[in-house]
Amino acid sequence: MLTPVNLLDFDVDGLVNWFAERGEKPFRARQVMRWMHRFGETDFGNMTDVAKSLRAKLAEEACIRAPCAIRDSVSADGTRKWLLDVGSANAVEAVFIPETNRGTLCISSQAGCALDCAFCSTGKQGFNRNLSAAEIIGQLWLANKLLGGSASPAGSKDGDGEPDNGRVISNVVMMGMGEPLANFDNVVTALRLMLDDHAYGLSRRRVTVSTSGIVPAMDRLRDECPVALAVSLHAPDDALRDRLVPINRKYPLRQLMAACQRYLERAPRDFVTFEYVMLDGINDSDAHARALVELVRDVPCKFNLIPFNPFPNSGFDRSSTERIRRFGGILIDAGIVTTTRKTRGDDVNAACGQLAGQVQDRSRRTVRLVKSMEGR
Repeated sequence: MLTPVNLLDFDVDGLVNWFAERGEKPFRARQVMRWMHRFGETDFGNMTDVAKSLRAKLAEEACIRAPCAIRDSVSADGTRKWLLDVGSANAVEAVFIPETNRGTLCISSQAGCALDCAFCSTGKQGFNRNLSAAEIIGQLWLANKLLGGSASPAGSKDGDGEPDNGRVISNVVMMGMGEPLANFDNVVTALRLMLDDHAYGLSRRRVTVSTSGIVPAMDRLRDECPVALAVSLHAPDDALRDRLVPINRKYPLRQLMAACQRYLERAPRDFVTFEYVMLDGINDSDAHARALVELVRDVPCKFNLIPFNPFPNSGFDRSSTERIRRFGGILIDAGIVTTTRKTRGDDVNAACGQLAGQVQDRSRRTVRLVKSMEGR
């Protein structure tokens, strides 16, 4: 017996092609896509505007299967974190962050991460595998279902002043476990579903991919599916960044800044967001801030300063509130929009850098990831 094909693995073009192979017209694929993503339907028998003969065929050949939540934690501040089973004793985490004028879902792209950034809990667990497109978009699919779908007042505005169309989840950030651009094809398939009007219909401005700086993949993303871009920077010079973000040894800051400039040629926003985790006595001095100003002088950007969120045996401490304020003030005085991220969900280990899930480590060597990227 053939294993059913998981239709969550397809964007609209892939689904149209799969239906065409079975002699079905493109509109049938779009009908099923709407049922899957807009309404969260998994039973083909309930897709009432789809021909009965096709529903029967789909029931034999296909399925709609998202990851299952094996733990559901809610923080005192309303942040909600799910531990999601992705098989073979691996589990990833997704986090929903509710705010007054938006709801942001942070989703994972890999079971673990091979980049081994020094201050990140995910990297300490190692790397098992890339998530499939179904496992990535399935996090949004499941969160929509568990949060009750469209429950916000229609016509309200999100933080960018855009209508949120009554969605509970108005923004998606690829900032969970893993390096999104190291799983490029599956991530882009999921991004296309997020943007597709037959699926989730999100604005490109409201979908953000965060990367540690895999330069060739940044260029591919610009060409194939430009969304908002965030770069995990964390250091103003190569010597320190080599230590904190090892991928910098392959793609140093000069190359990274040039890639950011190229990306902005097609980006939906006119700036890149630089994420900068604040580590006490490591990267938080006035001199570091002034060096950052020089580094990004030619790159339209904003900075998001992230107070370090501790995890066991991390070896780092969080910068003091006053040190973060002073550091940010230097950037602001230089004309750079700078915000300090409010720590959310740390009581359930859902804050930035704390996501760990359950990973059966297969390889933590950055070199293997870099070689795999070069071979594409």
